[in-house]
Amino acid sequence: MNFTKLIIKEVLHRKLNFCLSLTSVAIAVTCVIGSSVFLRSHELNTKKIIKQKEINTKERVKKLEDDYRKITKNMGFNILIIPKEQNLNDFYADDFASKYMPENYVHILANSKIVTIRHLLPSLQQKLKWPEKKRTIILIGTRGEVPNAYKSPLKPLKQPVNPGEIFLGYELHNSLNISTGDYVTLLGKKFLVAKNYDERGNKDDITAWINLQNAQQLLDKENKINAILALECSCAWADLAKVRKEISAILPDTKVLESQSKALARAETRNRAAKEAFAALDAEKKHRTNILNEQKKLVMSFIPAVILAAIAWVAVLAFGNARDRKYEIGVLRSLGVKSKNILFLFLAKAAVMGLAGALIGLAAGCFIGLLFVDNPGFIKPDTGMLIILCSILLSALTTLIPAVSAAKQDPAEILRNE
Repeated sequence: MNFTKLIIKEVLHRKLNFCLSLTSVAIAVTCVIGSSVFLRSHELNTKKIIKQKEINTKERVKKLEDDYRKITKNMGFNILIIPKEQNLNDFYADDFASKYMPENYVHILANSKIVTIRHLLPSLQQKLKWPEKKRTIILIGTRGEVPNAYKSPLKPLKQPVNPGEIFLGYELHNSLNISTGDYVTLLGKKFLVAKNYDERGNKDDITAWINLQNAQQLLDKENKINAILALECSCAWADLAKVRKEISAILPDTKVLESQSKALARAETRNRAAKEAFAALDAEKKHRTNILNEQKKLVMSFIPAVILAAIAWVAVLAFGNARDRKYEIGVLRSLGVKSKNILFLFLAKAAVMGLAGALIGLAAGCFIGLLFVDNPGFIKPDTGMLIILCSILLSALTTLIPAVSAAKQDPAEILRNE
């Protein structure tokens, strides 16, 4: 007996029954594939959108960081380190610290692994009478910035004052008619006027800058300073507590002040904007993940219902087919066809129906994905093979009970009733 021809004849003989069963399987597979394509598409689109948002957020934060660097560079030093015992009332009244600390403190900071500040500049400041000019001035002894041993060197924020030179504020050189290149005497020592500053509208206009070593000699403060200027790093934007904590761990005998300005306020705003940008990105990720999870829940409740309906429909058609074919089965049995061959015929027909339905459903599901879904995420080949095998297996199992019932019928009993 050629079972292939027999299966084909069986299919052609009961075309309506076969087509109805095949349609139910195809619809179930189409629903499974369509849902998978939709979920995969949504997942791919979500990843694409989040990736683009991450790029945009990083670019935005990078721009904010660049803006902050420009702001801090323009506003100059914004961190001031002074001796711990310095009375702040006196400091703000006199515009300088009256207490002193070792110059070596700046080297201790520079050789540490401090991360919150850069551009370390030691200074010695004092308000005094300029006896040769009979003027009250603020004298600042300074030097070049001390490089951090664990960071790459940066362009200094202020020009260093060389030994024997003096820089003058606007009010001093303007009112005293002092030009660049002139020589002036300060506390008995002769200095070359190397730079005259433009008007700034603050105490810098009555300030004279000389080399730190010269100032220490004139003021009899060898190896002493009363301030260290620094610039806050981006890792500690407007976070004075963080700066104080790190510096106090290295120099416990100091206190830290932060200059307040419109520039600093803008830096704080940019800092908050950067944090809010990342927070918004995290919220977007969570929102889209929740949507995807809800869609998966909906699909997971929908697909089993469709599969169960298809199984029930195939089972009903199989029972009906077995009942309607009992006389044909009785004739075949009386002609010597074995029960196992009849069973195999029914199961083979169900397997063919499951295979054909799965292939049609796969094609229909992918077509729907191309037609209605942007950027469809098609299923993987191994997933498609698994769906085909499951479809064949479920179709065969659904037909098993009516097939066994039909194959075990007594042909004599069937023909006698006929």
